[in-house]
Amino acid sequence: MKQRTLVVVSAGLSQPSSTRLLADQLSAAAVTAAAERGIELHVRTIELRDLAHDIMNHLLTGFPPVALKDALDAVAGADGLIAVSPIFTASYSGLFKSFFDVVDKDALADKPVLIAATAGTARHSLALEHALRPLFGYLRAVVVPTSVFAAGDDWGADSSDGFLQTRIVRGATELATEIDRREPATVADPFALTVSFDDLLK
Repeated sequence: MKQRTLVVVSAGLSQPSSTRLLADQLSAAAVTAAAERGIELHVRTIELRDLAHDIMNHLLTGFPPVALKDALDAVAGADGLIAVSPIFTASYSGLFKSFFDVVDKDALADKPVLIAATAGTARHSLALEHALRPLFGYLRAVVVPTSVFAAGDDWGADSSDGFLQTRIVRGATELATEIDRREPATVADPFALTVSFDDLLK
Protein backbone atom coordinates (compact mmCIF):
# COMPACT_ATOMS: atom_id res chain seq x y z
CA MET A 1 0.00 0.00 0.00
CA LYS A 2 1.03 3.59 -0.56
CA GLN A 3 2.05 5.46 2.58
CA ARG A 4 0.68 8.95 3.26
CA THR A 5 0.41 11.22 6.28
CA LEU A 6 -2.66 13.01 7.61
CA VAL A 7 -2.46 15.75 10.22
CA VAL A 8 -5.56 16.65 12.21
CA VAL A 9 -5.65 20.06 13.89
CA SER A 10 -8.21 20.30 16.69
CA ALA A 11 -8.84 23.65 18.39
CA GLY A 12 -11.17 22.44 21.12
CA LEU A 13 -10.58 24.06 24.49
CA SER A 14 -12.11 21.54 26.87
CA GLN A 15 -11.21 17.93 27.55
CA PRO A 16 -13.05 16.06 26.26
CA SER A 17 -14.47 18.33 23.59
CA SER A 18 -16.97 17.92 20.79
CA THR A 19 -14.35 19.45 18.49
CA ARG A 20 -11.93 16.61 19.21
CA LEU A 21 -14.75 14.07 18.90
CA LEU A 22 -15.59 15.37 15.43
CA ALA A 23 -11.89 15.45 14.50
CA ASP A 24 -11.49 11.81 15.51
CA GLN A 25 -14.53 10.72 13.52
CA LEU A 26 -13.29 12.58 10.44
CA SER A 27 -9.81 11.08 10.66
CA ALA A 28 -11.20 7.56 11.13
CA ALA A 29 -13.42 8.00 8.06
CA ALA A 30 -10.45 9.33 6.08
CA VAL A 31 -8.33 6.31 7.04
CA THR A 32 -11.11 4.01 5.82
CA ALA A 33 -11.61 5.92 2.57
CA ALA A 34 -7.86 5.98 1.92
CA ALA A 35 -7.54 2.23 2.56
CA GLU A 36 -10.16 1.63 -0.12
CA ARG A 37 -7.79 3.42 -2.51
CA GLY A 38 -4.75 1.40 -1.48
CA ILE A 39 -3.36 4.08 0.83
CA GLU A 40 -2.26 3.61 4.42
CA LEU A 41 -2.79 6.91 6.20
CA HIS A 42 -0.60 7.67 9.20
CA VAL A 43 -2.58 10.07 11.38
CA ARG A 44 -1.22 12.62 13.80
CA THR A 45 -3.59 14.75 15.85
CA ILE A 46 -2.48 18.15 17.13
CA GLU A 47 -4.41 19.58 20.08
CA LEU A 48 -3.95 23.34 19.93
CA ARG A 49 -4.92 23.82 23.59
CA ASP A 50 -1.62 22.11 24.48
CA LEU A 51 0.28 24.62 22.34
CA ALA A 52 -1.57 27.80 23.32
CA HIS A 53 1.31 29.36 25.28
CA ASP A 54 3.85 28.37 22.62
CA ILE A 55 1.73 29.95 19.90
CA MET A 56 1.56 33.23 21.80
CA ASN A 57 5.30 33.15 22.50
CA HIS A 58 5.94 32.62 18.79
CA LEU A 59 3.70 35.56 17.89
CA LEU A 60 5.61 37.77 20.33
CA THR A 61 9.17 36.61 19.61
CA GLY A 62 9.06 35.23 16.08
CA PHE A 63 10.64 31.95 17.23
CA PRO A 64 8.60 28.77 17.80
CA PRO A 65 9.34 26.67 20.91
CA VAL A 66 10.28 23.05 20.23
CA ALA A 67 6.80 21.54 20.57
CA LEU A 68 5.22 24.15 18.31
CA LYS A 69 8.03 23.81 15.75
CA ASP A 70 7.36 20.07 15.64
CA ALA A 71 3.65 20.69 15.04
CA LEU A 72 4.34 23.24 12.31
CA ASP A 73 6.74 20.85 10.60
CA ALA A 74 4.10 18.11 10.77
CA VAL A 75 1.54 20.36 9.06
CA ALA A 76 4.03 21.37 6.37
CA GLY A 77 5.00 17.75 5.69
CA ALA A 78 1.51 16.28 5.69
CA ASP A 79 -0.15 14.90 2.58
CA GLY A 80 -3.53 16.06 3.84
CA LEU A 81 -5.00 18.13 6.64
CA ILE A 82 -8.21 18.08 8.68
CA ALA A 83 -8.84 21.37 10.50
CA VAL A 84 -11.57 21.57 13.13
CA SER A 85 -12.50 24.64 15.16
CA PRO A 86 -15.23 25.51 17.62
CA ILE A 87 -17.26 28.51 16.48
CA PHE A 88 -17.08 31.56 18.74
CA THR A 89 -18.90 34.80 17.85
CA ALA A 90 -19.75 33.57 14.36
CA SER A 91 -16.17 32.63 13.41
CA TYR A 92 -13.27 30.28 14.17
CA SER A 93 -11.66 30.55 17.58
CA GLY A 94 -8.78 32.92 18.26
CA LEU A 95 -6.53 29.96 19.09
CA PHE A 96 -7.31 28.33 15.74
CA LYS A 97 -6.55 31.55 13.83
CA SER A 98 -3.38 32.23 15.83
CA PHE A 99 -1.99 28.79 14.95
CA PHE A 100 -2.53 29.29 11.24
CA ASP A 101 -1.06 32.79 11.55
CA VAL A 102 2.28 31.17 12.43
CA VAL A 103 2.10 28.42 9.78
CA ASP A 104 4.53 29.21 6.95
CA LYS A 105 2.77 31.06 4.13
CA ASP A 106 3.68 28.34 1.61
CA ALA A 107 3.12 25.29 3.85
CA LEU A 108 -0.45 24.64 2.70
CA ALA A 109 -0.08 25.45 -0.99
CA ASP A 110 -1.90 22.74 -3.00
CA LYS A 111 -2.42 20.68 0.17
CA PRO A 112 -5.83 18.96 0.45
CA VAL A 113 -7.75 20.22 3.47
CA LEU A 114 -11.05 19.15 5.00
CA ILE A 115 -12.59 21.87 7.17
CA ALA A 116 -15.00 21.25 10.02
CA ALA A 117 -16.51 23.07 12.96
CA THR A 118 -18.61 22.60 16.08
CA ALA A 119 -21.03 24.89 17.90
CA GLY A 120 -24.02 24.78 20.17
CA THR A 121 -26.61 25.42 17.47
CA ALA A 122 -26.88 24.95 13.72
CA ARG A 123 -27.24 28.70 13.13
CA HIS A 124 -23.43 28.94 13.28
CA SER A 125 -22.90 26.50 10.39
CA LEU A 126 -22.32 29.23 7.79
CA ALA A 127 -19.08 30.14 9.56
CA LEU A 128 -17.48 27.29 7.63
CA GLU A 129 -18.15 29.09 4.36
CA HIS A 130 -17.62 32.72 5.36
CA ALA A 131 -14.67 32.20 7.74
CA LEU A 132 -12.81 28.87 7.46
CA ARG A 133 -13.00 28.35 3.70
CA PRO A 134 -11.68 31.84 2.84
CA LEU A 135 -8.85 31.42 5.37
CA PHE A 136 -7.58 28.26 3.70
CA GLY A 137 -8.24 29.70 0.26
CA TYR A 138 -5.92 32.56 1.17
CA LEU A 139 -3.28 30.01 2.21
CA ARG A 140 -3.69 28.39 -1.25
CA ALA A 141 -4.85 25.07 0.17
CA VAL A 142 -7.18 22.83 -1.83
CA VAL A 143 -10.29 22.77 0.37
CA VAL A 144 -12.54 19.83 -0.47
CA PRO A 145 -16.13 20.73 -1.43
CA THR A 146 -17.82 19.15 1.58
CA SER A 147 -17.37 20.86 4.93
CA VAL A 148 -18.65 19.28 8.14
CA PHE A 149 -20.52 21.07 10.91
CA ALA A 150 -21.74 19.48 14.13
CA ALA A 151 -24.19 21.20 16.47
CA GLY A 152 -25.04 20.00 19.93
CA ASP A 153 -28.12 18.16 18.67
CA ASP A 154 -26.03 16.15 16.20
CA TRP A 155 -24.47 14.10 18.99
CA GLY A 156 -27.70 12.33 19.93
CA ALA A 157 -28.50 8.65 19.84
CA ASP A 158 -29.12 8.68 16.08
CA SER A 159 -25.87 10.44 15.16
CA SER A 160 -24.13 7.24 14.04
CA ASP A 161 -26.28 6.89 10.94
CA GLY A 162 -27.72 10.38 10.47
CA PHE A 163 -26.97 13.47 8.40
CA LEU A 164 -23.74 14.25 10.26
CA GLN A 165 -22.30 10.81 9.55
CA THR A 166 -23.20 11.17 5.87
CA ARG A 167 -21.25 14.43 5.64
CA ILE A 168 -18.32 12.97 7.58
CA VAL A 169 -18.00 10.08 5.12
CA ARG A 170 -18.46 12.34 2.10
CA GLY A 171 -15.89 14.89 3.25
CA ALA A 172 -13.38 12.19 4.23
CA THR A 173 -13.83 10.47 0.87
CA GLU A 174 -13.18 13.72 -0.99
CA LEU A 175 -10.05 14.27 1.10
CA ALA A 176 -8.76 10.74 0.44
CA THR A 177 -9.37 11.22 -3.28
CA GLU A 178 -7.33 14.44 -3.33
CA ILE A 179 -4.51 12.81 -1.37
CA ASP A 180 -4.51 9.90 -3.82
CA ARG A 181 -4.21 12.28 -6.79
CA ARG A 182 -0.96 13.79 -5.51
CA GLU A 183 2.61 12.68 -5.05
CA PRO A 184 3.81 12.38 -1.44
CA ALA A 185 4.44 15.73 0.19
CA THR A 186 8.04 16.89 0.45
CA VAL A 187 9.47 19.69 2.53
CA ALA A 188 12.54 21.52 1.32
CA ASP A 189 15.46 21.66 3.75
CA PRO A 190 16.31 25.37 4.18
CA PHE A 191 19.89 24.41 5.11
CA ALA A 192 20.47 22.04 2.22
CA LEU A 193 23.19 22.99 -0.25
CA THR A 194 21.83 23.72 -3.70
CA VAL A 195 25.30 23.74 -5.27
CA SER A 196 28.35 21.56 -4.70
CA PHE A 197 31.46 22.69 -2.87
CA ASP A 198 33.38 22.39 -6.12
CA ASP A 199 31.05 24.87 -7.79
CA LEU A 200 31.39 27.22 -4.84
CA LEU A 201 35.18 27.20 -5.21
CA LYS A 202 35.13 28.06 -8.89
